[in-house]
Amino acid sequence: MNFDEAQLQKEFSFRTARSGGKGGQNVNKVETKVELLWYLAGTAVFTEVQMKQLQSRLKHRINSEGVFSVTASEARSQLQNKEIAVSKALALIKQALLKQKVRKATKPNKLAVQNRLESKRKQALKKISRNKNFDI
Repeated sequence: MNFDEAQLQKEFSFRTARSGGKGGQNVNKVETKVELLWYLAGTAVFTEVQMKQLQSRLKHRINSEGVFSVTASEARSQLQNKEIAVSKALALIKQALLKQKVRKATKPNKLAVQNRLESKRKQALKKISRNKNFDI
């Protein structure tokens, strides 16, 4: 399903925080971690059907207020992390909007059934042979 990425990116808001990890003093001074926030209910980019699909497939990334969030702290600059967060969010949204293929139920072929029954028969014979028969 196609959607207007430019319009969607205008709806994104960003929050920065200090990124963890190695880096010495710079880690404590510079806010390079970026969190992308998107309020789903306030969007005009998607139809109602698409919104329901997004809400069901991205529910683990949507908080109780209905805000979708993605974080990025891989790079050492805030701008790069912002671009990474946007690309992550767009990829997740595109993936959620894809139609899932319906699985066709298939039957096992004759050879598979025959092999399964043969292995069951061998297992049964093995257990019977282990049976202690004390007929004196």
